[in-house]
Amino acid sequence: MTTQPRHVIQIIPSLSAGGAEQACVDIAIALKAAGHRATIISSGGGLVRKVEEAGVEHILRPVHSKNPLTIIANGIWLAGYARRHKADILHVRSRAPAWSVFMAARMTGIFFISTFHAAYKFSSGIKKFYNSVMARADKIIAISDFIAQHIRETYGVEASRICTIPRGIDMDRFNPAQVMARSRTDTRDAWRVSADDNVILLPGRLSPIKGHTVFIEALACMQRTDCVAVILGDDQGRVAYRQELKDLIAAKGLTARVRMIDHTQDMPAAYALARLVVAPSLVPEGFGRVPVEAMAMGVPVIATKLGGYIETIRDGDNGVLVPAGDAAALATAMDTLLSTPAPDAAARQALRDSVAQLYNKKTMVATTLGVYDAALPKRAL
Repeated sequence: MTTQPRHVIQIIPSLSAGGAEQACVDIAIALKAAGHRATIISSGGGLVRKVEEAGVEHILRPVHSKNPLTIIANGIWLAGYARRHKADILHVRSRAPAWSVFMAARMTGIFFISTFHAAYKFSSGIKKFYNSVMARADKIIAISDFIAQHIRETYGVEASRICTIPRGIDMDRFNPAQVMARSRTDTRDAWRVSADDNVILLPGRLSPIKGHTVFIEALACMQRTDCVAVILGDDQGRVAYRQELKDLIAAKGLTARVRMIDHTQDMPAAYALARLVVAPSLVPEGFGRVPVEAMAMGVPVIATKLGGYIETIRDGDNGVLVPAGDAAALATAMDTLLSTPAPDAAARQALRDSVAQLYNKKTMVATTLGVYDAALPKRAL
């Protein structure tokens, strides 16, 4: 018996750069390649062109909006669209659109899946209720064991409704052997660093929760000064925060040693130039792609001992974990790694192998498509 092609609609606030967005794109492209119909609904972003070139349908809607009237309008529209286009699954990846999807699923009876990409914070009953829509799905995907535990403990969801699927890295893309010499040179020129510089890389959007100020404080505390730090990421409109970081860099006398660079499309080349990568987040990451991408590129990693990082990094083995917000500990860890010989070919391959075994894109895609299959009865052609 052959299984009839499915129509899966994924709903996400935007298709800009980010872990949730990349996972959404990866799944949509895999669905299309497997002969299914894949649709993404978002408010747009830089990844739209990529999915459309792969033959994935993209529909522009204000699903990023938290306005209650817009959420209701989106829900009514989605129910009508899903009926007309015979959707089998509605898969949402964020809270605001989740309320619209919840409405549409109840109106149509279509199977509802949510993916928790973070342990959403709340300081009141109202905010917890707002967050809880993600736990109202028929099936819930958690991107780490940390997130799965958070869902069970916070929302009382039974374990049978939760499936843990760690994020997956494209091992072909994040492969040091595939980074062209020209890409390295272009990136090095853009960063104003030399081939001899020890580059410490902190990738990620400019947001206070990412720990940039702790990183700058740690740089000022380091014993070694033969390094260049690169803070790589868009401010996403946080102009005041960007200026705050620049002011702190100047106040610490680090202007000559720190580069602030907007987001790059060539992350493999960025990692290839790094002597080490840091992820000093101040709040628990649901998964955290940066350390895993860096390890896939064979680059040593230092991260905070929080959330998903504890699962992907084995302290003292494939990376170093430090307390969140502890600039002195981060400085010591950076000094230590810079004073240790750079990983040889065998050590880099061991890092890469650890990622390939547990966090590769093929496994994530296959497991997610398996969740879709299990959600629906088989239908013979």
